[in-house]
Amino acid sequence: MTTTTLAVLVPLLPFLGAVAGLLLGRNAPGFVRPLAVLPTLAATALAVLVAVRQGGGTPITAATQLTPTGSVPIDLALYLDGFAVLVAVLVGVVASCVQIYSTAYLRDDPRYPSYAALVSLFTSAMLLVVYSGDLMVLLVGWEIMGICSYFLVGHYWETPEARAASLKAFLVTKLGDIPFLFGLFALAVDAGTFRITGVLGAVAAGGIEHPTLVALLLLAGVAGKSAQFPLHTWLPDAMAGPTPVSALIHAATMVAAGIYFIARLLPVFAASAAALVVLAVMAAITMVGSALAALAQDDIKRVLAYSTIGQLGYMSGALAVGDRGAAVFHLLSHGAFKALLFLAAGVIIHAAGTNSLAAMSRMSGLTRRIPDAYWTMTVALLALAAIPPFAGFFSKEAVLVAAEHSALGESEIAPAAAGWAVLIAGLLTALLTAAYATRLWLLAFRGRGAEAPDHGRQPLAMSAVLWVLVVPSLGFGLTAAYLDDWFDGRPLEPTLTTAVLGTGVALVGGLVTYATWRHTTALAARARAGAPVAEPQLVAHPDAEPALVEAEALHMPHPVADPADPGRLLLGPLHRPAAAGFHLDAVYHALFVRPVLAAAELVRFLDREVVDTYVRGAGTGTNWLGWLVRRAQTGNVQTYLSALLAGSVVLAIAAVLVAAGA
Repeated sequence: MTTTTLAVLVPLLPFLGAVAGLLLGRNAPGFVRPLAVLPTLAATALAVLVAVRQGGGTPITAATQLTPTGSVPIDLALYLDGFAVLVAVLVGVVASCVQIYSTAYLRDDPRYPSYAALVSLFTSAMLLVVYSGDLMVLLVGWEIMGICSYFLVGHYWETPEARAASLKAFLVTKLGDIPFLFGLFALAVDAGTFRITGVLGAVAAGGIEHPTLVALLLLAGVAGKSAQFPLHTWLPDAMAGPTPVSALIHAATMVAAGIYFIARLLPVFAASAAALVVLAVMAAITMVGSALAALAQDDIKRVLAYSTIGQLGYMSGALAVGDRGAAVFHLLSHGAFKALLFLAAGVIIHAAGTNSLAAMSRMSGLTRRIPDAYWTMTVALLALAAIPPFAGFFSKEAVLVAAEHSALGESEIAPAAAGWAVLIAGLLTALLTAAYATRLWLLAFRGRGAEAPDHGRQPLAMSAVLWVLVVPSLGFGLTAAYLDDWFDGRPLEPTLTTAVLGTGVALVGGLVTYATWRHTTALAARARAGAPVAEPQLVAHPDAEPALVEAEALHMPHPVADPADPGRLLLGPLHRPAAAGFHLDAVYHALFVRPVLAAAELVRFLDREVVDTYVRGAGTGTNWLGWLVRRAQTGNVQTYLSALLAGSVVLAIAAVLVAAGA
């Protein structure tokens, strides 16, 4: 088969698996797991074959007109270049791991058939985005992912948290998709085509009349889909869904789509220096703010969610300084270790005997009970903290090197201001990332909380997947020297300056956090030895962690929390606002929700007191008129003749008076 035929089959196979799973899920439950796993594995194998054939060489394109539109044509088009085929391999590998993992994680879930089908559809939509050579076809995959995330985040719809999280994810991303759609239309009108190659050609020829406006409209959609400030608030709440879904969303689909979109159309954004500066500022705020929030969270999945937001900020920062190779390299590296982190967190949650509650301050004794998750999560956290020689070190250094070049005025695309913003924020975030990664490891595996009941050995399908993902988390960065042809020919190796700075601040963050933990542990031990201490009561309050609120709502027993949380001491007065996401949801509530509710109340008042009053008045007036007319209808002929005679006399008198006046 030709490469283009194989590429068409890659998104088609999971789609067919999703359709078959939805049709056969209830009537033939024995086919559900094979239909979930086998098509995704086959698509992954074909994606690898397509990547090998493409080989980082000349992009492969193919197109056929979908339908005549009478104006800008829409084509079913493929565009396969180096990083497109690599991202497709990432999507396939992570989706396959998630499907295999889910067969055990959701073994007893009655809604597993629909869940598996939606995961396959999710995978197919992301692969469509990756391979598409036409912006409108890309938009189809973009929107399918949005509806899939709505259903998957709300999988546990019996809980109010899941229902609220799914609705919030859908609405916030749609808030960005509206200007995104207008941006696509404006771009296509200027370029005269939706084909990506045609758009890039128009940009090179200076055919885009309003590049800043188009770029900013597109950035709104990217901010929503890839959870960048200020539209990032949906992602931490999306942790209400099953943990494998979180791994898929954070590592290979949904949030990666926005970064991939900018990388694909980077010349459009590079045509506007203002847009690049906006993107750089957005990335810088996202990186630092999310890292501070991650350091204050207690639920392990929310820590990882804020971590994803920050790592996406690194990718946005690389794009802001004009280096899409560094951005996509970090996207691939991050996809491997973040999928591993979430799936390992799922093993921890599974060991605790709950689907979502994973407060780190209440963990104890996990190291010996789940050694697979312990060792693999340790590797993933080292990769996240960018400690050499793990994958995250090489990809994060590629971003810092690109920012350094831009800051020194060596970039032909981005202004120096964008480079300095990304470089400073990137180094500060590296410090904070190592701090919250160390804190997560200490609280989860060295904690002093109450030990959860032992639920036995973890299923092989869950443990084996973790070891599969360890390989790229550990070794993918070592391939940087061999990937130049796949990433526009730009070198991805770290330089001495950024390597020393990045690794140095990461080590400082980790060591300071460890020292703080030892200090707080010693204080807690002395307090316990000196006098009996009452067990802390976990009371749900507005700023409490969601896991604690859930424990209150479910009337769960309150185990002893680990008092040795270094995050509280490190953040000091910032801890409370950071734990609440800096109250950005409250700001949105004040700016948008309250005015909308007030407007709705005004409309309700006007409808009830004004419109209804006129309606009731019209009805009452009609009733009165009818009453008067009915009283006049006596049935007496003499009365009618008398009224007729009186009326005639009145008319005659009026006529005489008029004539006299004339």
